[in-house]
Amino acid sequence: MIRAILACAAVALATLWAEGSGARQWWAHVEFLAADRLMGRDTGSEGHKEAARYIAHEFERAGLRPKGIEGYSQPVRLRKLSIEEGASSLALEDGGRVVPLKLGEDAYFSLRGNLDAEVNAPMAFAGYGFSVPEKNYDELAGLDVKGKVVVYLTGGPRGIPPVLLSHNQSSGVRWARLREAGAIGIGIIANPRTTDIPWARARLARLLPSMQLADFPPEGPRAAIVINPDRVNLFFEGTGHTMEELLDLAAKGEPLPKFDLKARIRAKVKITVSNVDSENVVGFKEGSHAERKHEFVILSAHFDHIGVGENLDGDKIYNGAMDNAAGVASLIEVARQLSGKAAARSILFLAVTGEEKGLLGSRYFAHSPAVPREAIAADLNLDMFLPLFAFRRLTVYGLDESTLGETVERVAEKAGIIVQRDPDPQRNSFIRSDQYSFIERGIPALAFKLGYAPGSGEEKIFKTWLKERYHSPSDDLTQPVDKEAAARFNKLMASIVLAVADDPQRPRWLSTSFFQRYAR
Repeated sequence: MIRAILACAAVALATLWAEGSGARQWWAHVEFLAADRLMGRDTGSEGHKEAARYIAHEFERAGLRPKGIEGYSQPVRLRKLSIEEGASSLALEDGGRVVPLKLGEDAYFSLRGNLDAEVNAPMAFAGYGFSVPEKNYDELAGLDVKGKVVVYLTGGPRGIPPVLLSHNQSSGVRWARLREAGAIGIGIIANPRTTDIPWARARLARLLPSMQLADFPPEGPRAAIVINPDRVNLFFEGTGHTMEELLDLAAKGEPLPKFDLKARIRAKVKITVSNVDSENVVGFKEGSHAERKHEFVILSAHFDHIGVGENLDGDKIYNGAMDNAAGVASLIEVARQLSGKAAARSILFLAVTGEEKGLLGSRYFAHSPAVPREAIAADLNLDMFLPLFAFRRLTVYGLDESTLGETVERVAEKAGIIVQRDPDPQRNSFIRSDQYSFIERGIPALAFKLGYAPGSGEEKIFKTWLKERYHSPSDDLTQPVDKEAAARFNKLMASIVLAVADDPQRPRWLSTSFFQRYAR
């Protein structure tokens, strides 16, 4: 009798837990992944490896089957590039005058490239550095950039559709156009009026290692520097142009000037290269339909963050609670919610490495997937969805690009959630996370965040978070989080994943989408 009572109590408790505490379960995953003990989950670190083991364990608990090369693991080999700043230098040279630049104050090296140890080259300013053939827009036309380091302002011109604007702001696309024009390097000026991370914080990350996929040839410029917006006029001396002029023109949506700089850039950089073994974590739920079970809907989230580094307030651990322990926690919770539910297509749950290093894990998976590439029907990506306020609106990045948008709108309407497009396309969110790796391989994809109405209190909370906590140690477990909003988001995402998996029609790019060109 006692055993029977205990068994009934256990069933009742399990039911209550399953129905009433989705928020608590989600937060428990976040607490594990964003704990100080994991030291910021830097790609390939011990904390990152412990996170991978935790995710694999939770995938198994949710009933997912392993789909990696080694159980739930898909190994990803990386090259790590670390700068020796004490042995590196930058200077401006104008005639016989040499002006040394202070690294971290005037400018610093970006390690995302194929950097030469020494570069001495002329410079040119090319506006936004944009060349958009689809809109007959070319800032490189009439500007000789051969053999030069091209300096540009982040952002893009008015009149370019948001998705096309975002695509052309990706570092790969922008550099490809500059390289075709003959440029050898880049100088990046982050627009201080629109950038997420102010210079005071951004410069602190300059000593963090960069990474590349070991199985891919090194790509990128031979010289790459990031220029302090407050020091740009030092570079512009003698040109008749100023940073203030550029910011005013950008704010008004007017064309930016193009001109040669008087000074040459002298760059000397010493980089140490080492190897890093990392992994993606992959689990899947097999579909129930005889034919469609051989197709896969991917739900993805990156589980790496920045690790340990310098910061203004002394806290050196970049916990990455919202970016992106929150998304991984949702990945696990959606898997749990779908346990026992039939879906026509198979659903692949993918936790990827190296997003913060340049979408490396997702890029590797998109090129070398654990399933046939042609069998991947869609990717739905969860990255920094920011449950900071009540969940009433859903921002969908890529809403108008594929039939996935129609499915999301239908499911959200039933749940009483308002769906909206990207409210701030200048931030390039659509191309800055892992969904873009799949888009480039022709696979329809979407990304999601909690939405807000323009001018609302929610918008203020969202933008304040970006300014103060994004890529900062303060993105930790002590920050205000609306856990019930996260639970509602997870429930909606489970419904969206199920709807995409059950749809008799495979997702496809719309004929009006720029990204249709990638379809295979």
